Amino acid sequence: MHGYTSDKDDYLKRLRRIEGQIRGLQRMIEGDEYCIDVLTQISAANKALQAVSLGLIDEHLKHCVAEAIAQGGDIADEKVREASAAIARLVRS
Repeated sequence: MHGYTSDKDDYLKRLRRIEGQIRGLQRMIEGDEYCIDVLTQISAANKALQAVSLGLIDEHLKHCVAEAIAQGGDIADEKVREASAAIARLVRS
């Protein structure tokens, strides 16, 4: 079981909303909308994805990493490295 499982429905709802935002962006481009308006909506979609990402990282740390640390050993080190790499990818994006 993954850390986000209890909030799975909420994550799916948020991702469906983001999917709708992306479809709206496609319609804006098809409709030759003003470029600044399109960029504003892209920024909103990016922020929504970042919020989902931060929530998943938080859940991963609280559940997967904490459980691995409680077990100790190599699995704990691996989970910490894995989380650090995921955070680094998010910071770079």
